[in-house]
Amino acid sequence: MFAKLKAALTPTPPPLKLNKNPPIKTNYTSLPVPLPPTFLTSLPSDARPITTTPINWAKTPLPEYAGLYAVVLDHVLSPSECATLLALAEASPWGLALVNVGGGFEVLQEGYRNGERIVWDCQEVVDRIWERCLQGGEGLRERFGVVGADERDIVGFAGREGMRGGRWEFLRVNERMRFLRYGKGGFFKPHCDAAFADTRDPARTIRTMFTIHLYLNDSKAEVEGAELVGGATSFYSNDEKRKIDVNPKAGRVLIFQHRRLLHSGDDVRAGTKYTMRTDIMYEFRYAEKEEEEQS
Repeated sequence: MFAKLKAALTPTPPPLKLNKNPPIKTNYTSLPVPLPPTFLTSLPSDARPITTTPINWAKTPLPEYAGLYAVVLDHVLSPSECATLLALAEASPWGLALVNVGGGFEVLQEGYRNGERIVWDCQEVVDRIWERCLQGGEGLRERFGVVGADERDIVGFAGREGMRGGRWEFLRVNERMRFLRYGKGGFFKPHCDAAFADTRDPARTIRTMFTIHLYLNDSKAEVEGAELVGGATSFYSNDEKRKIDVNPKAGRVLIFQHRRLLHSGDDVRAGTKYTMRTDIMYEFRYAEKEEEEQS
């Protein structure tokens, strides 16, 4: 597997041109999701056992990331299941993918992100995908079930003073599925994923901490004869001179913490790259509240 995580030395990219597009206040409405009601409820005939490969940063060209979390799961979805999602996505109207600049605003910045996106909200489907992921081993359920407030490499500021003794408990996978399409020349420059905070209930503290990427088609780096060339998810050193690549493969899932993992969607040199991105959501539980509920 790690032979597929290709190490490379890369030149520092030129500085981005000043963006002239104004920020846009965005409010996405989910497209209808006409999936069969039995989708992902049983294993199809082309399913294969899920394999789990944690990224051991100490043995990569990015040893400074040792202790940070990322894992690759193969065969989470079968080729036929990926084809079902792809067919439905391709039948939908796509829009340009914007860049989040905070406060509910996004901006079109084609020198930084060049791709298309559609949004589907479907809790039932993401729950089924997550249950498939967990078939990769009990260690996954344990890792994602609870994040301690003292795990600063993951929680960062969300582990601030006043939260000591508490913990972040798995709540759900974000229902919002962002399907992404990158044609030839498409890319997403190096960045770290931002956390999303659900503030609809002020009495609760809910936020995302991990990214889930589901790849929907194969790259030539993984499957000979595939049309997609390039498009790897690349993790970078802070100076962007060292990296490792996780190449697209249909049914593969890459899960990694938002914080501190600088990554990009590399240039697509041929074909089209399709992925679905969502997040894992956590709710903070204060220790004293937990004790009161148990008494």
